[in-house]
Amino acid sequence: MCTRFFIDVSNEEAREIMEQAESSALLTRFRMKGPALPAFSGEVFPTNIVAAIAPDPKKQARIYPMRFGFTLKGDSRPLVNARSETAGEKPMFREAFQTHRCIIPASYYFEWEHKKDSTGHIASGQKYLIQPRGTSMTFLCGMYRIENGLPELVILTREPQGDLRKIHDRMPVILPKNRIMQWISPDSKPEDILPYALTDMIFEKAE
Repeated sequence: MCTRFFIDVSNEEAREIMEQAESSALLTRFRMKGPALPAFSGEVFPTNIVAAIAPDPKKQARIYPMRFGFTLKGDSRPLVNARSETAGEKPMFREAFQTHRCIIPASYYFEWEHKKDSTGHIASGQKYLIQPRGTSMTFLCGMYRIENGLPELVILTREPQGDLRKIHDRMPVILPKNRIMQWISPDSKPEDILPYALTDMIFEKAE
């Protein structure tokens, strides 16, 4: 599951995206509503305010700050992931999956190796940093909703491919840059875009 990712602002493309998020008037609204923890560089955690690419009223790509995780009544922990295979069917996600999709730019994401002991219990092990092969940017697929007047997002996941299966039984849905506009467009069908998700990843142990 994708619960943490990293933004390296030494990368020019990442830095420009984060600067746009920092200058958004929406960030001021987050701060007026209560404590807000923007995370536009370094390691990002659930409940942080992150940069996301979503369509503006003219259906053009724009950078917006959004809270990472759907808030749930009676639960202090946000919901940060949704399965791409079933998001279109679940009442909580159905509308967002069809018409409110976004991209979360990152440098790479983190995952912890899951190991089963002799009793079948799964325990977390080594932490890895993972990104698509041949690129310095990782475009995570998400969807968003408006809660209490402010946007919040979840990251979509899928079954892993190749060697990633040795680390975890899920991975985030990641698209190539040339599919961003198609993904965020409310006029497109997500089912038509998911087959373009990247699966060739490189990873290394995180300290």
